[in-house]
Amino acid sequence: MLDEKMTVADLARHVGEEIGVSSWITLDQARIQQFAHCTGDHQWIHTDAERAARESPFGGTIAHGYLTLSVIAPTAFELLVSRVQLKSVVNYGLEKVRFVTPVRSGKRVRNRIKLAAVDHKGSTRYLVTTDNTIEIEGETRPALTASALAIFMA
Repeated sequence: MLDEKMTVADLARHVGEEIGVSSWITLDQARIQQFAHCTGDHQWIHTDAERAARESPFGGTIAHGYLTLSVIAPTAFELLVSRVQLKSVVNYGLEKVRFVTPVRSGKRVRNRIKLAAVDHKGSTRYLVTTDNTIEIEGETRPALTASALAIFMA
């Protein structure tokens, strides 16, 4: 879809198209621990490997849902923002977030992004909506699905 840098206005021609699939990101225990530290969410199912191995239905620790959700930002930069000529971009929100499958510690995830909408909001501002599916390597069901909104400033 996006072979060369394009303007934000030209991006609208690609609504409905898949932008691409991001690189794999490993959600290992170190990353999970760092996320727990940053957010204060130290629930044992994420941070206590021994207890999770004994008591968790997943056989070990799992990544926080919001950690998994957070990979939308860097993968959007990889696949979309880096390919568009703009001055800045800011998050505007999320819609239709669904946590479908927990991500076990050590698994790799990637984002499959589809361009859902580009709405001109006046001057140099565009509201860009993407549909994101965070896939888990080796699994048929995704970790999550979410529509992400961002303001692109040309």
